[in-house]
Amino acid sequence: MEIRIRPYGESDLMAIQRIWNEVVEAGNAFPGDAPLSLQECRGYFASQSLTAVAELDGRVQGLYILHPNNIGRAGHIANASYAVSSEARGRGVGEALVRHSLSQLRAHGFAGLQFNAVVSTNKVAIALYEKLGFTKVGTIPGGFRLPDDSFTDIFIYFHPAPEPEKKK
Repeated sequence: MEIRIRPYGESDLMAIQRIWNEVVEAGNAFPGDAPLSLQECRGYFASQSLTAVAELDGRVQGLYILHPNNIGRAGHIANASYAVSSEARGRGVGEALVRHSLSQLRAHGFAGLQFNAVVSTNKVAIALYEKLGFTKVGTIPGGFRLPDDSFTDIFIYFHPAPEPEKKK
């Protein structure tokens, strides 16, 4: 079981549309509440600083997007979103995606990675982020509407860009 991460290409669009929309439709992790059409996916994923896919057993099973968290004087901090197909969860794809995104920060001009809306009920993601050294820097009470129309907290997390490896 080898996980390979690479930049996405046009031939990946249907797979990443399926995976992205699966997470959107579950309603418990992404703030968006409408699935993306193939045309919307094409524009959205092309507009990112980096869109990368994870292949597991030769199939695209996950993706992430990396882009500035803000504009201008705050544009040096990145934001990212991750999506893993339900059939590949628990197989290390999410961790590989997060690790890869951290390794890409400096190459894309970012000094750190900020998550604005980690849903408090997303215990798997929270455990992963904390394992990888992210710091929870804030809580927005009731900041996320769940599918049953109740509200739960969202957390803000930060991780500085890893230092470049020193040449020997």
